[in-house]
Amino acid sequence: MTPVDILILSNGPGEVTTWVRPVVKALRQQLGEDRSLVRISVVLSPCPNASGKEAAIALSYPEVDRVQAAEHFWQFLLWGKTADNWDWRSHGVVVFLGGDQFFPVVIGKKLGYSTVIYAEWDARWHSLIDRFGVMTAKVAERIPQKYAHKFTVVGDLMLEAKSDSSLTNYQGQMTEIIGILPGSKAAKLSQGVPLTLAIAEYIKTKRPQTKFVIPVAPTLDLKTLASFADPQKNPFVETFGFSGASLIFPDGDKQQPILKTANGLTVELWQESPAYQLLSQCRICLTTVGANTAELGALAVPMLVLLPTQQLDAMRSWDGLPGLLANLPGIGSSFAKIINWLFLRRKGLLAWPNIWAQEEIVPELVGHLQPQDIGEMVLDLLAHPEKLAQMQLKLRNVRGEAGAAQKLATLVKEEIDKSHLSRVQSQ
Repeated sequence: MTPVDILILSNGPGEVTTWVRPVVKALRQQLGEDRSLVRISVVLSPCPNASGKEAAIALSYPEVDRVQAAEHFWQFLLWGKTADNWDWRSHGVVVFLGGDQFFPVVIGKKLGYSTVIYAEWDARWHSLIDRFGVMTAKVAERIPQKYAHKFTVVGDLMLEAKSDSSLTNYQGQMTEIIGILPGSKAAKLSQGVPLTLAIAEYIKTKRPQTKFVIPVAPTLDLKTLASFADPQKNPFVETFGFSGASLIFPDGDKQQPILKTANGLTVELWQESPAYQLLSQCRICLTTVGANTAELGALAVPMLVLLPTQQLDAMRSWDGLPGLLANLPGIGSSFAKIINWLFLRRKGLLAWPNIWAQEEIVPELVGHLQPQDIGEMVLDLLAHPEKLAQMQLKLRNVRGEAGAAQKLATLVKEEIDKSHLSRVQSQ
C-alpha cells in the first residue's frame, strides 16, 4: 500500500466528540495501525460554539497522529501551510466532519487529494466533491441525477454512541435518573445551572426516589461549573429562587463528585466523555438549546428544552454575522440583546430533533421560566410513561440508521483504492 494522509476537517465540540471520534476509530479498524502507511491528521476551523479545548480533545484520540487548532485555520486555508509546517504525502483524502463544506473543496485542490463529505441535512458543491456520505436518502433527493453516483446513505454518526462498549454503566440501572445539561458556556450556565438545580429540588420533594446527574461537558472544569451555583458569584441564583450549591469531592475513588444544594439535594457530576451510556439510561433530560439536543435526539432520550429569557444576552452562539456581532468585545452584549429580541419575536423551532422533523417532538420552553412550572411538567411526564414512550418513538423515527462510521470509512478506503489503481494504470 502506498503511504497516504487522511485529513479530517472539523470544527465545534459536538462534531469533534460525536463525529470525529467514531470515524477515526473506524478508519483505523479498516486501514490499520501502521502510521507509516496511514497517517490521520485533524485540522479544526473556527466555530462560535468552540471552547478552545477541541484540539486537545482530538489529540487525545489514540487513532489521531496530529492536530491543528482553529486559530491557525485561515493561514492553512489560504496558503496551504500549517502552523507547524506539516509535510503532506503525495496521496490522500480530505474528510469533512464539520465546518463549511467549501473548505474541503479548497484544501482538496491545494493538496491534490480526493474529498469525502459527511452530510446530515444538506450537501453542496456536487461537481467539486468526489464522494458524499449522507445521513438519510432525503439529503440526496434534490441532487441532479448526474451526481447521484457520488452519494451513499451511510446513516447517523451520532448513533455510534450506542454501540460504544468502552463506556461505563451507571451503577443503579434500575434507578429513576434525570439528566441535567445546562450547557458549557458562561452565557448559558449563568441561568441554566440555577434554574435546572431549582427544578431538581422541586421534583425531589415529590419523587424522592429520583436521582439527578450532570454529564459535564469535556470543555468545562468542575470548579467553574460549581461557581454558577454560588449566589456570591452568580446573581441569577437568586433570580430563580435557588439557595445555592457547593462542590463536594467524596473520599472514595469510585464515587463521583457532587453538587450538594443548601436543601440537601445531591447531583452527581460525570466527567466521562461522551456520556452516552449514562444519558441512555435517563428517563428524561433537562437541556438548553444546542448540540445537546442533537445528541439526546440521536440517543432517543426524551427531553425538555429550556431557554430562559431572564438574561436576554445569554444566547451568543449564532452562526454567521449574528454570531460574530454577538461575540464582539465590549459591545457584543448589546448586539446579543438586540439579536435575541428579534429572534424571540420570530422564533421557530429550536431543538435539533424538532428542526429535523419540522414539528415539535420535544417541548421547547422559552420565556421567564420558573422552576415549579417546569417541575410540574416533568412530574406529569414521569407519571405518564406513555407520553415519554411516544416522544422516544418519534425521536427514533427522525434519525438515520446506525453503522455510519464504518460506512463512511469504507468510502474513504474506496477513494484510496481508486487513487492507487489510477497510479498503477498510469505507470
